[in-house]
Amino acid sequence: MERDVVVSDPAAAVSSPSPSPSASSFAETRVICRVCQKQFAQYTCPRCNSRYCSLPCYKGHSLQCTESFMRENVMDELKQMQPEDESKKKMLDILKRLHLEEEMESDGEDESMLSEELIQKVMSGEEVKIEDLSDDEIKRFRQALASGELSKMIEPWTPWWKKPSARLVSLSPDGSQLIRQVREEDTATSDPTTDQEPSINEIPEGPESPLPSLKQLTRVEPSPLLAIHLVDILYSYCFTLRLYNGDWHSDPLGASTVALSMSKVMGEDAKPETVPEALTACIEETCSPAYRHTGGFRFAIGLVDDIISILSLGHNALVCALSDFHRLIEAGKSMLKVEKVGKTESAQSSSKLRGAARKLFFMTCWVHEQPEEAWPPLARIVEVQKASLEELDTGSRKADIKSRPQSKVLIEEL
Repeated sequence: MERDVVVSDPAAAVSSPSPSPSASSFAETRVICRVCQKQFAQYTCPRCNSRYCSLPCYKGHSLQCTESFMRENVMDELKQMQPEDESKKKMLDILKRLHLEEEMESDGEDESMLSEELIQKVMSGEEVKIEDLSDDEIKRFRQALASGELSKMIEPWTPWWKKPSARLVSLSPDGSQLIRQVREEDTATSDPTTDQEPSINEIPEGPESPLPSLKQLTRVEPSPLLAIHLVDILYSYCFTLRLYNGDWHSDPLGASTVALSMSKVMGEDAKPETVPEALTACIEETCSPAYRHTGGFRFAIGLVDDIISILSLGHNALVCALSDFHRLIEAGKSMLKVEKVGKTESAQSSSKLRGAARKLFFMTCWVHEQPEEAWPPLARIVEVQKASLEELDTGSRKADIKSRPQSKVLIEEL
């Protein structure tokens, strides 16, 4: 059996003149880390009692211990998903309200808000100016914009995390991208006639520079709730990209505003303690009047599936997603400086965006330091929650149907 290496502490020689025997013994001996054999051990693994000095050494001392730790986290999280919990009750209220609104809308459903002639013009690629429309057409056009009817005319965007190439993402050990795209200003031999806009379907780039360690960013131990907060952030990222059909570059300020309204962690400094709590808040916002036109609950379930996909891709894809989100927020900050907004509103928005950018950068560094085996259990938790939400929705719809009053038979066949 391997023994811990014990060394004498020179500082013991200059300690207080009359220490107690136990205190003297403790001060004179210190244990060397069993993993790196370089630093003094400050911690003990609760499973195998191995002594280690830091988080990297803990991750490397025993795969069995770290996997056991992740497995217990998953089981603890699953135990919290009880039918009576607050998140489930809240989700049922959201679903009932949503079903009622859908019924009211279907009862009062009218013909298309846009005239057939105007739709044909748009579909054929003809230029349509606002001045060419009548007052009634302008009104219908604005209603179609608000309801999301026009989005049906746009070709659906395939998210990068659904592409096979997303599984091939590679980053350097320090978290930075391995290959940097050559930009026009980086070379004098580029041909302006062949320059093209970067494709929004490409895998987003990783960080441009090495990621610092968490010890360089804070002296405090990272919150154990960061994995749950990551779920909130990923939901907001996927929602924003899908809402903008992948092209957030067309309106960085608008996209960053949407992202902060969707993420309670970044926008309101919320600290959800469970995955159901985090997802419930996001889904409630998705089903609100402001975003209901995106697809409501079914769209929200699709976003939960997006989170599972990104988590399943692992470490490198997560770092790239968070880096892309960070660039979106930074672009929003830059756009805010040139926008003509009131001083008070501008200051508030700027403060929120700065805070969001800091959180995203910290989260990126935290994700980079986590072991690869951390993500499958988290993906499984989200997957279980998705199934629970779908079951709730099905049950809620059945209950609504049963509660409806049956129409009386006017003519009975004799």
